[in-house]
Amino acid sequence: MTRGEIIYLIPYLASLTLAISVFIHVWNRRDAKGAFAFSWYLFSQALWVAGFIMGLVSEDIPTKIFWDDLQWLAGIIAVFALPAFVSQYTETKLRRHELWKKLMFVAPTLFTFALTGDIFFNWIHESAQTLPALYFSELIYELTPLVWGFTIYAYLLIGWSLHLLTRRLKQHNSLYRTQTLLLVVGVSISAFGTVFTLFNIRTFAEFNPTPFAAMAGCLVLSWGFLRYHIFEVTPIGRDKVFEAMVEPVVILDNNNLVSDTNSAMLSLLGKKSQEVIGKPARDIFADFPIPIKQYMQVSYASAEAYFDFGGVTVCYELTVWPIYDEKKEMTGRIYISHDITAQKELERELRKLNSELEDRVRSRTSDLEEAYDTTLEGWARALELRDKETEGHSRRVTEITLKIARAMKISEKDIEQIRRGAILHDIGKMGIPDEILHKPGRLTDEEREVIKGHPSIAYKLLAPIPFLNKAMEIPYSHHERWDGTGYPQGLRGEEIPLAARIFAVADVWDALGSDRCYNAAWEREKIIRHFAEQSGRHFDPVIINTFFSLIEKGEI
Repeated sequence: MTRGEIIYLIPYLASLTLAISVFIHVWNRRDAKGAFAFSWYLFSQALWVAGFIMGLVSEDIPTKIFWDDLQWLAGIIAVFALPAFVSQYTETKLRRHELWKKLMFVAPTLFTFALTGDIFFNWIHESAQTLPALYFSELIYELTPLVWGFTIYAYLLIGWSLHLLTRRLKQHNSLYRTQTLLLVVGVSISAFGTVFTLFNIRTFAEFNPTPFAAMAGCLVLSWGFLRYHIFEVTPIGRDKVFEAMVEPVVILDNNNLVSDTNSAMLSLLGKKSQEVIGKPARDIFADFPIPIKQYMQVSYASAEAYFDFGGVTVCYELTVWPIYDEKKEMTGRIYISHDITAQKELERELRKLNSELEDRVRSRTSDLEEAYDTTLEGWARALELRDKETEGHSRRVTEITLKIARAMKISEKDIEQIRRGAILHDIGKMGIPDEILHKPGRLTDEEREVIKGHPSIAYKLLAPIPFLNKAMEIPYSHHERWDGTGYPQGLRGEEIPLAARIFAVADVWDALGSDRCYNAAWEREKIIRHFAEQSGRHFDPVIINTFFSLIEKGEI
């Protein structure tokens, strides 16, 4: 073989190499949807280019006919493989699928027999002869009716396959549209490039354009494989997803006719698709437990329905959504029924569990509060045992304080905190020395300052106990005065906690009405006059008015 012949063959060999490379790439991904059938299509393309090259370099007519037969065999493989790929890739459903499959085999099978008998009857290569070319002779022959019939059949089948692929362009997102477009372009260039060989068309330098069309198609496909991951990221057909949904789904058009429904809905209805599709929804769902019939005039809706199914109470959630076309016009509605029985059962169990937990928490809280209150009363009793002169004082002032608080419409939750604070109001005196606390007669100024420290002692005792944070207002602030002359903080007016202001009235009332070693009990009328004088000075005027109303009613 001369140098010129080798150089002439290089473009054809490059086309073959690229075709084989693309075939191997797809074959390695043959588990992807449609990839196995497409790899056979690419194999037929590589086989055709190989047969073309071998036929080109052959010298005698019989050998050239043999390699030409191989090219026709490659065409038969392509006619089988391409429709198989498209039907798998697009998940196209054909009515009478098995019949169409058998019919598609007829023409390729007959042509295969024609190839076999061509040796004896010249059914394909009629009047075969060689035609001298630039470096190699080329085989030419007349196209018989059998060849024309198969050729027309093949192009129609390829065109139909490309049509199915093209239809998918509008049904996917941008990535899948691009993948499909590259498949359409790559297959079209390669498939229809055979026209050049069929009609013996030559271009510059006497090259046959068909192998170059195959190369161009493979380059387009290669770009799709490398850049857009064809057969690596593959779409799942919408029809398959629709049928695979476990939720019953039905689609109604604007006239409320059943446009489509999935297998789950048909199973729930107990009907076949031909009994449902195209029928009025009001008839199909007249006695249906899911309330589809009630929502045929709305665009959006959500509802729940309970019904017995096989002796079990089932709950479905119905969701209605509108369907729009590319012009944003509503073309129908989709009804999705989701079985939420398990969810409802879980919610019921959670409510039951929460209720049980709340009961247990309330029980434990009640036990804890009772333990706290017993402890508090024990502290108060211990203080009274230490200071005999104030025995019963805590109980009396607590009762009066609670009467005033209830008269002022304070909530029972806050009253409970006030009660605890009243019981502990003098807890700070636990830190006062006995010689001062039990001293008969009047105290010195120094001793009085020690006594005035008992609110601060109470604060130090109770502050570390979170449970008593609110109740601490009384022990810490019950010696504050409305005009700001009290202790220990010198608070004024409403700066003083309300509980402490209420308790101050009850505390002074009981103190003035009880005999002490340093002071005889006052008469009731004198105490009332004193309280009237101290309203706005020692006491909150609003609380004094409430207190006087209780006195008038005889409740104090």
